Amino acid sequence: QVKLVESGGGLVQTGDSLSLSCAASGRTFGTMGWFRQAPGMEREFVASISRNGGITGYADSVKGRFTISRDNAKNTVYLQMTSLKPEDTAVYYCAAKLVGSSTYRDWGQGTQVTVSS
Repeated sequence: QVKLVESGGGLVQTGDSLSLSCAASGRTFGTMGWFRQAPGMEREFVASISRNGGITGYADSVKGRFTISRDNAKNTVYLQMTSLKPEDTAVYYCAAKLVGSSTYRDWGQGTQVTVSS
């Protein structure tokens, strides 16, 4: 059974840092990513990382503030978030592609991040 379980969300203040984790199990995963969805908004891409960690991608809104990483030995992907802003408030989802696939197939349940001003 494939499972992606996010953790690390919470309530922080503007300028604070927060680290999210996503524990994955059930298969070998390819590219993994983080997405977020704010109230009333569509889900949007945040960051992605290739299977070997050599290729990363970021949304313009988080470049320079967020860092994605992964530990394949632990089947875990991380999102280190710094200089948080109120507009970063959202439910953050972990997602994974099958090896060699171009689409995200597996999704976690999400973890809430709230940044107060």
